[in-house]
This record gives sequence, structure tokens and C-alpha cells, in this order.
Amino acid sequence: MTTATASAIQELAARLPEAARDIKVNFKNIFNGKILDAKVTFGVALSIAYNESNNELIEALVEEGRARDVLDEATIEDAKAAAALMSMNNVYYRFRHLVGKEAYSTMPARLRMQRIGKPATEKTTFELFSLAVSAVNGCGMCMESHEAVLVKHGVSEEAIHEAVRIAAITRATSVSLGIPS
Repeated sequence: MTTATASAIQELAARLPEAARDIKVNFKNIFNGKILDAKVTFGVALSIAYNESNNELIEALVEEGRARDVLDEATIEDAKAAAALMSMNNVYYRFRHLVGKEAYSTMPARLRMQRIGKPATEKTTFELFSLAVSAVNGCGMCMESHEAVLVKHGVSEEAIHEAVRIAAITRATSVSLGIPS
């Protein structure tokens, strides 16, 4: 990694307060992982940044991802779409799950979500983005559904775990950016 490509992530991490020292280390390290490829790693993190509506984090991830030549428009669009769709689905399906009444589970959702079936990237990439956002938003039904699709398509539990780990660290980074030094 050259100095130029590291700058966006390094500069953002440097702004995290002392209370978030562990988050700073974790955030910088997620981009050097070996379990998911760099495009998926950046896409998962970007999905969470969009979910959190954190423009500062979005800009740093896009700048660095493009500098490393791992983020393309399709991945960016799928990150946006996963955040948008899961913001709707996670509320609806979490309600159905937590209330647990049979009546709600038999009513049609009537939620348009065609993008899930026709992502701009690979199906498994979009599913990882959707799983990550669902984990951050705490929707058990959605997590179970996306995890099952990923396993069915041959994605390892290690890769699924890594996507959720990246989501957790990115969410913590977003929160930490709002903590005063």
C-alpha cells in the first residue's frame, strides 16, 4: 500500500478520539484481511457507512477504494442499494419476528425489492452487503435469510463471519467519529 492510497483511511482513523483507540486499530486492519477480497471488504464497509448516513466515512472509503482500484461503480451502487433496501426490510421483518403473531406473518409484505434478485455485482456480494447491514440493524429474520442464501451459494462461514466483523468495526468507527476528543 502506498502512502497516497493509505491516506483516506489513515487520516480518518487519526481523527478518532483516544476513547476509540481499539476501534482505530481495528478499522485500519480490516482493509488488510485475507478472507474476503478487497472489493467485498470495501463494499461491506461502504454499505454500513451508507446505512449510518455517515458522509465523512463514505467519502474516505470511496476515495481509498478507488485509489486502491478495488471499488467500481457497480459495487458502490450495490452498497447503496443494500443500505436502502435493508433499512426498509429490517424494520418490517424485525417487527414481524419480534411481535410473533401469526396474523402478521400471513399478511403480504408488499415491499418492492427486485434489486435483491438483480444486483449490479455478484449475487453473493450483494447478499454479504445485505447481511452486514441486517446485522447492524439487528434483524434476526433478515440475518437468517441472507446467511442461508450465502451458505447455499457456497460462501464459507468464515467469509460470512468476516463480513459481519467488518460491519461491526465500521459501525463502531461511525459512532466513534461523533465522540468528542
